[in-house]
Amino acid sequence: MSEHADDYAESMRVVRPYTVTGGRTRPSGVQLPMEALVQLTGDTMPEGLQLERRAIVQLCFDRTLSIAEIAAHLSLPLGVVRVLVADLAQDGVLVVHTGTYNAATPSAGNLDLLASVLDGISKL
Repeated sequence: MSEHADDYAESMRVVRPYTVTGGRTRPSGVQLPMEALVQLTGDTMPEGLQLERRAIVQLCFDRTLSIAEIAAHLSLPLGVVRVLVADLAQDGVLVVHTGTYNAATPSAGNLDLLASVLDGISKL
């Protein structure tokens, strides 16, 4: 885990999860599955992000992660991460891939994505 993620995880131990989401327990719009893959849309840190949102963006700077992986890295409940990722996606900071994988017709992109997920899981 990166130094920033360690600092974040330590600070979150004293903050109740519902304060991070403004009391929301579900994301606006579509429900995001825990295996949904998250990517950063740009290559710079957006200005004015709160600590927890900034930590998610930092984790996604150089890799694609699932919502479950983000939750594990930041020691946050899955529901909290779903709300934060949905907010960041709505703001155009992240893109979330929720498509299903069709094993009958694998493409190079699908295989690369699966390899990235497996790599991320093995690093946990």
